[in-house]
Amino acid sequence: MMSIMTMLRLGYHGDLSEILGMFDEAVAWLSGLGRQDQWGSVPWSAVPERVQGVRSTLDSGALWIAEVDGEVAGALVLGEQPPSYVPAVAEPELYVRLLLTSRRLRGRGIGTALLEHARGQATRRRIGLLRVDCWAGGDGRLVRYYVEAGFSPTERFDRDGWPGQVLEQRLV
Repeated sequence: MMSIMTMLRLGYHGDLSEILGMFDEAVAWLSGLGRQDQWGSVPWSAVPERVQGVRSTLDSGALWIAEVDGEVAGALVLGEQPPSYVPAVAEPELYVRLLLTSRRLRGRGIGTALLEHARGQATRRRIGLLRVDCWAGGDGRLVRYYVEAGFSPTERFDRDGWPGQVLEQRLV
């Protein structure tokens, strides 16, 4: 359920520094938990290829922003194709390519609101399958997050030593 304080809008180039800031927060938080294997320990904003990737995503018009009290609090990218490292399926799908929330605003239902938006987008497009992939290493905490959000684990994969899990949710 979306908090009444959470608003969703399309992202634009003016959001670049806030999005990079959320990535940097996440890297620092994960590193503090000893989970550098997930996204490394170098701030996202310090890696030119990652900065360019965020710029390209903003150019695509596919990035949704969650705001809480006017502050950028989360980001969501949806696509109708999975990333190249994930096996395709033989039916239409909507794929969560990015779900990112501010560590400073955790516990406010931001991730839940963004996933609910993804479900709504799939339903409006008459797509009955929503998929996502995530890091499956460490204690499995991220996989459990998606399971608790209503997804079911499907394929596991290894992307150059990075263990991943694909999850799906049927919407019809």
